[in-house]
Amino acid sequence: MKTKKPGSVEGRNQTPNARPPRSQRKLEKEGVKTESWERREEETGKLLAAAKGTLPELKALLSSVSDHWHYEDPIYRFYHQSFKVYRLQTTTLKIVSELQALAPHLKLNSHFSEIVAEGTGKNFDTSHNANWLKHTRPIVEAFFHARHMLVMVCKYAEELPEPPQILPSGWATVLYLYDVR
Repeated sequence: MKTKKPGSVEGRNQTPNARPPRSQRKLEKEGVKTESWERREEETGKLLAAAKGTLPELKALLSSVSDHWHYEDPIYRFYHQSFKVYRLQTTTLKIVSELQALAPHLKLNSHFSEIVAEGTGKNFDTSHNANWLKHTRPIVEAFFHARHMLVMVCKYAEELPEPPQILPSGWATVLYLYDVR
């Protein structure tokens, strides 16, 4: 008599789409209702559609926040210990505003929001020079996170024809930004 070995793949994938995606199975295992899964799928589709619908504007913003005066120079100012790094906060807030506008009914991820809050709303004071990193690194960190999210939204709005079942890491990061992953 032949016995099936543990972990054998025999019989797997015989019926296409017989099993729900792993992320749905995980949610169901954790007790999350199917309606929640369906809502997430719906929100993912809406998010991708919104990004595709505003892609020219998002790409223009990405181009702007990647140019000399909004990217190169502020990072240089950070290392040069110039108060001009504080101007980066305006750029960060502009990016965050545009990201939020894609799904105004959704709250942005709490970690992302905390990083942005800690890196914006700061005014330069000469006393900050004595502890430069403490005061300015959060400004640069918030900008980098916001810009990264903008890059990912633009990339996947351009590349994805529809929400994928197998998520590229960058798109999964975007879904975490809107807490729909």
